[in-house]
Amino acid sequence: MSASKSTRSIPMRDPDLLQVGAALRRAARRARQLARQTGTPFYIWRDDRIVNANAQPGKRKSRAA
Repeated sequence: MSASKSTRSIPMRDPDLLQVGAALRRAARRARQLARQTGTPFYIWRDDRIVNANAQPGKRKSRAA
């Protein structure tokens, strides 16, 4: 198999599949909005680690042992 065959992309023809990226961005935006409104944590990948994007800076919950 030549390198050109393995790097070619197949054009998408399904109109629903063409809209997947936009739909995922809308869903993520709504999830962030809802988490902020309800105080629910939501996690994202930032600076090579998973962080709670809804955490209040300077406020940490203490863990009882």
